[in-house]
Amino acid sequence: MDGESCVKKAYEFILNSDFEQAIYWFEQAIAAEPLNASYQHICAVSCARSGKWTKAHQYAKQAVELDGNHPEYQYHLQTIESRLLVAAAEHKLAEEPSQYTDAIPLLQQAADLDPLSFEAFYLLALSYSEMGRLEDSVINAREAIRLDPGHSAARRLFADVNRKRRMLRKRVMGKQQQKE
Repeated sequence: MDGESCVKKAYEFILNSDFEQAIYWFEQAIAAEPLNASYQHICAVSCARSGKWTKAHQYAKQAVELDGNHPEYQYHLQTIESRLLVAAAEHKLAEEPSQYTDAIPLLQQAADLDPLSFEAFYLLALSYSEMGRLEDSVINAREAIRLDPGHSAARRLFADVNRKRRMLRKRVMGKQQQKE
C-alpha cells in the first residue's frame, strides 16, 4: 500500500478516536515512504496526543532531519523536547522533593523551548518558592497564570508568594529604619 493510502486510513481511525490504529497506519506510511517528512511529522503529532512522548520525539526529530526548513516541524520538535524535560524534572522532584537545584535547569530549558508550557512555568514557580527565591517564583507564577488564567493552584501560589514577598520587604524596611 502506498503512503498516501496509509495516511487516509490513519485519518479514518482518528475520526473514530482509535489513535493506536492511526499511529499504526502512519507508521505504515513511513515504511512505504521513509523520506517523506510530513508523514514523520503527522505520526509525531499523533504519538504526542497519545502521550507516547519518546516515540513522538523520534518521529519529530526525523521530520526535522528530513526537512529542517519547515518551521512547524521544528516548533513541534521543540514542544516535545520541552515536555520531555518537564517530565524529567517531575521525576527528579518525585524522587527527592529537595532536588530543586537539579530540576530548575531542566524546567528553564523546557520553558525556553516552549514558551507556552504552563507546566514548566508553574513548576519553576513552585521550585523557586520552596527555595525561598520569591522574586523568581513570582515571575514564573505570573507567566503560568498568563498561560492558564483559571488554574486555581497557580493563582494561590502567586498570591502566597506575593504575600511572603511583601512581609519580607516590611521586615527589611523595619530593620533599615531601626539602624537609622
